[in-house]
Amino acid sequence: MFLHAVRTNKIDMSKAVSIYDTTLRDGTQGEGFFLSGFDKIRLAQRLDEFGVDYIEGGWPGSNPKDIEFFREAKEIDWSHSKLVAFGSTRRVGVSVSEDPQVALLLEAETPTVTIYGKTWDLHVTEVLRTTIEENQAMIYDTVKFLKDAGREVFFDAEHFFDGYKNSPEHALDCITAAARAGADGVILCDTNGGTLPSEVGEICIAVKNALGDTAFGIHSHNDCELAVANAIAAVDAGASQIQGTMNGYGERTGNCNLTSVIPILQLKKGIEVVPQLENLKQLSYFVDDLSNNPHFSRAPFIGKTAFAHKGGTHVNAVKKLSESYEHIRPGLVGNTQQILVSELAGQANILIAAEKLGIPLEKGSDEAKAVLQLVKTRENEGYSYEAANGSLELLIRKALNQYQKPWKSKEYHCSYRENHEMAKPVCEATVKLEVGEEFTHIAAEGHGVVNALDKALRKALLPFYPSLEHVKLVDYKVIIIEGQDATASKTRVLIVHSDGSSNWGTVGVSDSIIEASWIALCEGLDLYVQRNQ
Repeated sequence: MFLHAVRTNKIDMSKAVSIYDTTLRDGTQGEGFFLSGFDKIRLAQRLDEFGVDYIEGGWPGSNPKDIEFFREAKEIDWSHSKLVAFGSTRRVGVSVSEDPQVALLLEAETPTVTIYGKTWDLHVTEVLRTTIEENQAMIYDTVKFLKDAGREVFFDAEHFFDGYKNSPEHALDCITAAARAGADGVILCDTNGGTLPSEVGEICIAVKNALGDTAFGIHSHNDCELAVANAIAAVDAGASQIQGTMNGYGERTGNCNLTSVIPILQLKKGIEVVPQLENLKQLSYFVDDLSNNPHFSRAPFIGKTAFAHKGGTHVNAVKKLSESYEHIRPGLVGNTQQILVSELAGQANILIAAEKLGIPLEKGSDEAKAVLQLVKTRENEGYSYEAANGSLELLIRKALNQYQKPWKSKEYHCSYRENHEMAKPVCEATVKLEVGEEFTHIAAEGHGVVNALDKALRKALLPFYPSLEHVKLVDYKVIIIEGQDATASKTRVLIVHSDGSSNWGTVGVSDSIIEASWIALCEGLDLYVQRNQ
């Protein structure tokens, strides 16, 4: 039996705080966040490997996807996490033993069940249209029924903080009803996300006094961008469970972001909640990729720029002592330090960038000064090297006379022809190159002007550099630098190439998008040849 197999995996009850992940349910309620049934299984397995304590799988019977998830989950040997089925209290005026929704919670055969119920009197009288007494009976009956069936039961007190602020006595009566019925934990929900950390702390102390030995936790939403802060405030007041989602996905502005709250608990407060925190960034990116969402580069702890340094003063200090401008070591959460090169750079930025490229560059040398001045000049012209490590490497190589031009571009031409009798327009590019003592003149067609240029350039170079066959263009971005000049605006093009083992970015800037693309295309292939000749 699924239930028996999972219940043998004991959660360490000595932990001060348990992590309850609801990405598979609450996360999927967020706009643009979608998981197939197979995706949900894959993510649940990754969460189990990462070591969260509880994984809320969804609402059994509410849709085919969740039915499929709980059916397939029964066949999996979960190594750490307890799977949770989510539902509501019994319906108004219906016996708990006859409520089909409650029956489905048991049929899911999960070791843990979470039910939610109303704790704001406004919702009881105006939404449920029932009495205060009936609502509390619904909570008590459902918790007791599930406990009698051998389940671990959590009660999610919906709108608890708003309910408490409106009527403290009523809100506390609702959660003590769950406690009297044997709930293993009462979870206080800031459903509308409008409560402040100071309020959370005060209310949680009142809850702790009212519940006695019954544990409580928090389920916070991010409408005021305080979900993580509210979760920490609740822990400070005695909460022993935090419910949240990976990367903060969820309804409206999202839920408490577990990729922030987990490292705060573990690294800042000394509360161990997961066994392998260094896998956090990898898990975060997996969730984004699985749901087809872009990575948030500025995310605390796991974002690409979380440990990126750009200002020359900062870089100089970090090079000497990383903690001077970093609150933790990036590797603790699986991240890495980045030194950005820009017009704000100092020599330290250039030296570190060169060191990473394996190019010796001495501090105070004429070459280092020349590279720094060139970077500042070119960034003033519209170039940006933060994501163009390939162009920066070429720039440094040239400054150190470690560059030998592999070919000369003599001429290139692009055309776009549309014939109404043809199904698709024709884009053609021709390039004339001088490679050594040979000249080559090649034409190619593509799906667009830049694609045609890329094909023609590769076609011309492959006879001389066959290994270029392994190089693929994997990303192409266009940025308008000076929008006020309308169609005459200066354009920056960033291109990323890959040879299967590494990626490198190159940048081109021009009043013409075609010329900017050509510059970035040539530098991308040029760098590969420099590295491999």
